[in-house]
Amino acid sequence: MAKKTEHEFIIRTLNLSKKFNRFWAVRNMDLRVEPGQIFGFLGPNGAGKSTTIRMLLSLISVSKGSIELFGMNPYYRSSAIYSKVGALVEESNFYQYLSGYKNLRILGDLSGHVSKNRIEEVLELVSMTDKQHEKVKKYSHGMKQRLGIAQAILHRPQLVILDEPTANLSPEGIKDIREMIHFYKEEYGTTFFISSHRLHEIQQICTHMAVVDEGQIIVQGSVEDILQNTEYYITEIETNNLEKSKRILDDTELAEEIVISHQKLKIHTTPENRPDIVKLLVKNNIEVSTVVPRTNLEDYYLSIIKEKHKN
Repeated sequence: MAKKTEHEFIIRTLNLSKKFNRFWAVRNMDLRVEPGQIFGFLGPNGAGKSTTIRMLLSLISVSKGSIELFGMNPYYRSSAIYSKVGALVEESNFYQYLSGYKNLRILGDLSGHVSKNRIEEVLELVSMTDKQHEKVKKYSHGMKQRLGIAQAILHRPQLVILDEPTANLSPEGIKDIREMIHFYKEEYGTTFFISSHRLHEIQQICTHMAVVDEGQIIVQGSVEDILQNTEYYITEIETNNLEKSKRILDDTELAEEIVISHQKLKIHTTPENRPDIVKLLVKNNIEVSTVVPRTNLEDYYLSIIKEKHKN
């Protein structure tokens, strides 16, 4: 793989660190986000995700290390850089007694002239057209979240940074935002950097990801490559007696971990052990209805977090 030059990264950090008093919230973080990626930034609460995003946006200072956006240092080229960036960090603040449309109008005037057609376009993209003239104080949390995403994409940024963008949204709202992100990536080549704890959503939407814990990156790369190359295999099995099935398998060395979840056995095992597991269950008069090998992002994420804290 050819070495990337600095302008080939939309986001690049080197040893990025943030210290609060004696506590290192972020430590030696090397992020690499390339143009056109939908990059998921995953980790448990307190892992350093929001702190990292605030440093990327120059909302807080950097204790150690460096940041480059579009190959430039934000400290010296902030106006040139942040005109290309849209962001939603936690919950956006709006003028509560103005409508959603008027709030976007004000924000559009602050960032340069934004046409009426553009405002209507982004409101349609986040499914807020029918609520655009209502006062923000009457909006639900989900509607405010949609409006926050609308303001993030208002000026057609090349990089959009979203901190928990689907928080407070209904399943329909989450689907709308997912489709909007895919549309922007395909239509305009927009790069997205998305912090989220919704692992199922990240797997559906993101092309690349980094998992962070205790302020450090554990793994980083293509979502597809990470899940294909992992040695963590989950086999889901449905039987007519889950409790008995678990007891039988617990007495063997065929699986490292067995849990009952959503009316299925979720078994951490190797592909080679699957036939022996099924044979053993059938031998003990267990009816096996389905056997599905699956390694999803949630299983992988939980496994590496658990492994890290075990060591």
